[in-house]
Amino acid sequence: MIIFPRFTMFRAFAATLFLYLSAVQAHAQDRFWVQIEAHPTLNEATERAQVYARRFDDVEGYYLGRGFYGIVLGPYSENLARQELARLLRDRQIPSDSYLQNGRRFEQQFWPIGGSAPGLRDGSAADDAPALELSALPQVPLTAPPETLREARASEAALLRTEREELQKALQWAGFYDAAIDGAFGRGTRRAMEAWQLAYAQEPTGVLTARQREQLLLQYNAVLTDVDMQLVRDTEAGVQMQVPTAVVAFSGYQPPFARFDGQSSLPTAQVLFISQPGDAGRLSGLFEVLQVLDLMPTEGPRQLRGDSFFIEGIDNERHSFATASLQDGEIKGFVLVWPAEDNRRRARILDVMQSSFEPIDGILDPNLVPPSEDQAIDMVSGLAVRQPKLSRSGFYVSDDGVVVTTPEAIAGCSRITLDRQTDAEVIGTDLDLGVAILRPLSPLSPLGVATFQSDIPRLQDQVAVAGYPFNGVLTAPTLTFGTLEDIRDLQGDNRRKRLSVPTQDSNAGGPVLDNSGAVLGMLLPKKAAAQTLPGDVQFSLDAPLIANLLQELGITPTQTAAAPAISSVALSRKAADVAVLVSCW
Repeated sequence: MIIFPRFTMFRAFAATLFLYLSAVQAHAQDRFWVQIEAHPTLNEATERAQVYARRFDDVEGYYLGRGFYGIVLGPYSENLARQELARLLRDRQIPSDSYLQNGRRFEQQFWPIGGSAPGLRDGSAADDAPALELSALPQVPLTAPPETLREARASEAALLRTEREELQKALQWAGFYDAAIDGAFGRGTRRAMEAWQLAYAQEPTGVLTARQREQLLLQYNAVLTDVDMQLVRDTEAGVQMQVPTAVVAFSGYQPPFARFDGQSSLPTAQVLFISQPGDAGRLSGLFEVLQVLDLMPTEGPRQLRGDSFFIEGIDNERHSFATASLQDGEIKGFVLVWPAEDNRRRARILDVMQSSFEPIDGILDPNLVPPSEDQAIDMVSGLAVRQPKLSRSGFYVSDDGVVVTTPEAIAGCSRITLDRQTDAEVIGTDLDLGVAILRPLSPLSPLGVATFQSDIPRLQDQVAVAGYPFNGVLTAPTLTFGTLEDIRDLQGDNRRKRLSVPTQDSNAGGPVLDNSGAVLGMLLPKKAAAQTLPGDVQFSLDAPLIANLLQELGITPTQTAAAPAISSVALSRKAADVAVLVSCW
């Protein structure tokens, strides 16, 4: 049962005209960085930035929001950033969990001290970062009396520590403060107060009057009024937390989630309460599952530590955050999905959600919702699993995981994966032959590597195509048997062999094997033609041509002469070890 006690903290300002200008991007969208570390304090982040600056000449540091300070390398163009990330990971010069960052989360720069961001490392000039855009002050009658500077100091001295910390948080949210939230008004806080006063055309004393403090806090809290934050108590899930009820509404239970879906005012927003019985193993499983859901973008920091985790995902459409912890055999937490480019509102709402989150009695029954016709293998608890734009087959050709596939598998991709898990980069293509060569971006040791057949095969010999005929729906490759019909294609081109074997589009790029398990070639995609061919007519590219291309790239393929046939079981096992699913995202 969901209970909505009235949240009246900001009701006095419900009629306030609030103009929200979303946080400005600190950098142009064509710039990318390699994020290597993030720390919860400015001092720690600055010390680590100094260490890295002794090794690299492109170290930068930015406040990332939510109390974290990030250390990055860059900026680069996107292609160069991916190459640098791969190189530095391969050489073990940076932490293994480093990732690409597009700069949308960057706020104040703290490193280099007093420095400005350099231009792109690919030689192109970057646009100057635009000036900070300001949220308007709420136009409401103020209750605090006017004060002189002396009176302002006196009223400030009477503030409680929690009130002083709240002012620092408000200055931080407004973009003027980037140091610790400690309630101590040192030089950093004074400079932030002075900058806020200057920004809003008030005398820059560095001491906020009671009226100015009231304006700042009204500005800070207007976001919560705008989205109608209310305390939601869910006795089924055993969770209570403040939720932006103007933009999301309860839509039902899909264990382990209680779902609050976006409304017409902000349809892409979403809140999930997490509630399930479990242990450390189930917490780890939940951590992995959340990262494959469509609502959680792949780029962003994430950490599983002990009995808790957090995941943050950012892309062009959404900025998502998830957290959960294990206590007394219960896993509870929440997920917030918010539109990208709305960072100030998201940060303020997330801060309130985190501080108000409280586990209460109750745990969501895994059997609360019976199975229905809506079940699907690409859904988890009613939420869509992230799906690639296209999937094709491929096969391993070296012990370090180099893969041969079709160029169809890499066209227009922002990301390429092997078996949906390992990111890969393109290291070579031959569009005339119809071959693409990929290398994994992280260490990979395949179970098997293709052995290329160097002899001319006999017509009508049995062949087998290994691949993923249903776009990766099946978790293991399928072996489809057929025959070699001709050692040339229909136009007489001896670079391609004609086969009789039934295949699907996503089989393209997979290996064509003889009855000994050696690779005769690579299955080519079906091409549209004026003349419709029978469904079992396929073509494969000759193995020696692929071997030559690999040698040009410095990769030595394994080759063999004709060998005795092996059993169908052994052939299937060999094909499964060599074949790989190639996905374009």
